[in-house]
Amino acid sequence: MRKSQLRRKTSETDILLEIDLDGNAGVEVLTGIGFFDHMLMLLSHHAAFDLRLKAQGDLEVDQHHTVEDVGLCFGKALVEALGEKKGIARYGWALLPMDEALCLVAMDLSGRPHLSYDVDLPVQLVSDFDPTCVREFLQALVNAGGLTLHVRSLSGENPHHILEAVFKGLGRALRMAVRLDASSRDIPSTKGTLH
Repeated sequence: MRKSQLRRKTSETDILLEIDLDGNAGVEVLTGIGFFDHMLMLLSHHAAFDLRLKAQGDLEVDQHHTVEDVGLCFGKALVEALGEKKGIARYGWALLPMDEALCLVAMDLSGRPHLSYDVDLPVQLVSDFDPTCVREFLQALVNAGGLTLHVRSLSGENPHHILEAVFKGLGRALRMAVRLDASSRDIPSTKGTLH
């Protein structure tokens, strides 16, 4: 049962998150940030996870706290759901086109947090969403989830299309990395651990 449920409550946010890595892409997301909800729904759909997320944050201040804390919760839930990581593929990647946009996402569920993020976006709101928060979401996911993540925008002009390619690519890479490898039940490391 590769599932996790957790709650994070601070003076800035109150988040309840549930994931099932072997679900049927059932998604219910409500963060109070419409564009972010849309991106998380795309991520979960392409990862083929079940995701239930309800987040309340101090949006009167800005979106940063909510987006970052959702990333922290997602990363922690991923760690819990994967357990010892026995039999997983470990690596995942996607080269994702979205109209004129093309993004590369590659990851290693290594236990070692590292983010390399090269996505050039104009400094403007995308459907009332602050696109600089995407890096904060990914950094929090990487730190809490202990994964190495590389994200590159290879082309694109429309910021909505670029961000959609990033989140869909992240979903596809996660789907590949967490899948169970029928040929092995071991931890996929010569060290015998992924921590």
